[in-house]
Amino acid sequence: MDAGKRTLSDIIQPTRQLVVPFYQRGYVWRQEEWARLLEDAELITETDHRYFVGSIILKQQLTDSSSRYGRRTIIDGQQRLTTLSIFFKVLSLKVGEPSRFENRFRLEADENGDRNLVIKHSYRDTEAFNRVLAADTAEKIDGDERIIQCFNYFASRIDPKKINFDKIYNNLLFVGIDLGVDEDEQQIFDTINSLGVRLTTSELLKNHFFKENNFSEYERYWKNTFEVDKGIVSYWEQEVVTSRSRRSLIDMFFYSFLQIKINDKTLKIEAKDKLLYEKVDRLFESYKHFLHKYGASRNIVEFLEEMREYANLFRQIIHPDATNHPVEQDDPISRINNVMFGMDSTILMTYVLYAAKKNGIGSYELNELLKTIETFILRRYIVKASTREYSGVFSSSLLLNDVSTKQDFVDFLKNRDDKNLFMPTDDQLKAGFHTSKLTNSRAAGILYMLESSVRDYDRHGNSLLSMKKYSLEHLLPKKWENNWGTLDSQEAIDQRNSTLLTLGNLTIITQSLNANINDANWKTKLNGRGKHKGLKAYSAGIETLSDYLELEEWNEQEIAIRADDLSDKAIEI
Repeated sequence: MDAGKRTLSDIIQPTRQLVVPFYQRGYVWRQEEWARLLEDAELITETDHRYFVGSIILKQQLTDSSSRYGRRTIIDGQQRLTTLSIFFKVLSLKVGEPSRFENRFRLEADENGDRNLVIKHSYRDTEAFNRVLAADTAEKIDGDERIIQCFNYFASRIDPKKINFDKIYNNLLFVGIDLGVDEDEQQIFDTINSLGVRLTTSELLKNHFFKENNFSEYERYWKNTFEVDKGIVSYWEQEVVTSRSRRSLIDMFFYSFLQIKINDKTLKIEAKDKLLYEKVDRLFESYKHFLHKYGASRNIVEFLEEMREYANLFRQIIHPDATNHPVEQDDPISRINNVMFGMDSTILMTYVLYAAKKNGIGSYELNELLKTIETFILRRYIVKASTREYSGVFSSSLLLNDVSTKQDFVDFLKNRDDKNLFMPTDDQLKAGFHTSKLTNSRAAGILYMLESSVRDYDRHGNSLLSMKKYSLEHLLPKKWENNWGTLDSQEAIDQRNSTLLTLGNLTIITQSLNANINDANWKTKLNGRGKHKGLKAYSAGIETLSDYLELEEWNEQEIAIRADDLSDKAIEI
């Protein structure tokens, strides 16, 4: 291994090709990174000082003795090198000297007289990369690939008066690491990950599972599962909000898959190992340890077959975009996805995947179980029960005890020593509608899920929107003092301020009211004023509100009546 300072000329050479390996992710840099590079380029031009860019790790490849070029694999740094290539391409076109780019970023001519690019991109980005670097003008190129977006960004923003090609090219400085043919790039990947560099769990696992000599296995178990087309890639790359952070969906799948594996009693996972494997922040290390210690590495094909099967199932049943579509009244999968991704309940993912594998998608058993989970989660939200135990239950205990049916789930709750994990009774539920003060997102979610279940589609038509299309509205406004009369005592004021935050006073509507209407008296709030519309205009078809829109007055008594009405509907469904 040779490590040290490197200039761009040390890295980009016309006698060796730099290859982005097939197992690496595609180009992912965005406008934030492009803007920073552009800003730094202007600073370098102005100061003519050396500028540290980051690290580049290359590994030598064996080449045939007749080969005209040497070859290096880009272990780390493809995002930087790709961006810099596009940057200098656009800059050379902007200054009217395209040969500046060609002489630095293309190989010497081969036996056919062709000059290929120094950087050979991975299959995911080859077409777009070659296309932008073959451009003969700095005009916008059509296409939605990130590489084309990068070209268009620089084409529209580079000012050649502020940026000097040679100053930038000569002053960029890297920390370079060159590995020999026999040195282990996996160790380098692990080190990079431990230092917090941007590699994701899925990228590290892909590198861990596959090498250049087993490309067919990569295609069968990884590419055809996670990267077969843009739609599939977009599905896995979308980020979801967990209790602590945002994570890619593919990483959430690998977490769920590992939890299912370690709760398989036949594997006899030691308690101390299981504690480590349950930590999402060290997922890659957990996989490596698990695969080595519990034998999966000795039959990796069997493990990859199972991984592929679970991944395909995950994609069928887990839909983060469900909140962008109307929930289906009689579709438990649609409903549980709205609960997971619209109400901060992504902790359910592992168990939903496990149950789908056990019962089969579309089965009566799975549908009944999902309905019961929805009931359990929503009832507990309404009564403000603790969610502290959810991680251990939905990612471990239910799997370990093979709880896969509705009756299993009900029995599991009844037989637990921990009585904090209870299914709220009807009386507790009714009290929750009267007294619980929930976050806006959970209150809106509960009212939406209730609305979708009780809606009379013959009466109101099939006009239910998606969860994200509705706004939460307080019928008796928080700022009621100016337009809703006075109260005789501080006790009455406190009671009103408390009551107006409960579910009986809340509704979902299709558009937020103007502030002047929101805080107006009841009649104005119902009908609107001038160009600003009121509740009647924005609550068409809302079954859980329609019967109250003709009331002459809205007060604490009516709030209590509606809380009873809503709770009765909730109990019925």
